[in-house]
Amino acid sequence: MDGKANRVPDGDGRAGRIALVDVLRGVALVAMAIYHFTWDLEFFGYVAPGLTALGGWKLFARAIASSFLLLAGVSLFLAHGERLRRYAFIKRLAQVAGAALAITLATRFAFPDSFISFGILHQIAFASVVGLAFMRLPFWATLGAAAATIAAGQFVDSAAFDSRWLAWTGLVEHVPRSNDFVPVLPWTGVVLAGIGLAQAVLTPRMRQGLAAIRVPAFLGPLSFAGRHSLAVYLVHQPVLLALVWLVAQIVTPTAATPEARFVAACKNSCSAVRDDAFCDLYCACALDGLAREGKLEAIFTPTPDAEASALMEKLSVDCTAETKNVLEGAGQ
Repeated sequence: MDGKANRVPDGDGRAGRIALVDVLRGVALVAMAIYHFTWDLEFFGYVAPGLTALGGWKLFARAIASSFLLLAGVSLFLAHGERLRRYAFIKRLAQVAGAALAITLATRFAFPDSFISFGILHQIAFASVVGLAFMRLPFWATLGAAAATIAAGQFVDSAAFDSRWLAWTGLVEHVPRSNDFVPVLPWTGVVLAGIGLAQAVLTPRMRQGLAAIRVPAFLGPLSFAGRHSLAVYLVHQPVLLALVWLVAQIVTPTAATPEARFVAACKNSCSAVRDDAFCDLYCACALDGLAREGKLEAIFTPTPDAEASALMEKLSVDCTAETKNVLEGAGQ
């Protein structure tokens, strides 16, 4: 969400804006709104539980996150590739980090068992600081670091990082339940990829040419949304949730079973860093454990009881180990 960063210096020293980047960011925002609206329908029971965590919807969500982070990297280079605009950088970083903190606090209150401790805004704030170290490096070095970061997120993990305080690294064996989990590994690599691609392609002459392009009037709404992406991001989901809630007061949705709700939430969190085969087995194991102990419904209360929380912590460790053993035994 770096809508005010894609500027390049004009010949007379004034800032020129690349409107095309705004439009692309606006397209990503529309895609995110579609995904979040579908998630809201799922949350209220209008569509099948787990829909947005599986198949094409899962790929759609990852494509959206990737597009935002890639554009964040491009925008970071456009704004600070030639020189660090210190005040502008600190101001924007404070806005993004502040918004990330607000989301954590709000979701901690609204969804205590699946709050957002490290979502896409947290990632953008973190990667923006890291990205500064790559501004003067050759593009191949930045792209190499991007590839290494993405690979590390796929192949390196340890149970020592499973706590909420360390899960943000992405080195977890068990992914914490969260409505949005975009950890440092592998996702910082996507921002670095955006920086590296911009370094390789966006020469000063090309940047000047792109800044001179004016988008057609019918793309104005997308351009406007892209320029104010942080505000749009913060506002759109509460608005969509409120709209679906209003509809739910008139047309009562079919209530999903606790089993379906748990599996949907579990796969949504797990799919951030694990593949489908792992998540299917892991979530089935956790569901069996909760049902066996009679604590399945207890984890959906606003303030889960201590026994349910402790059981979930134990199951996260036991089921991770069991799933790994099963997959290794099957030769995967």
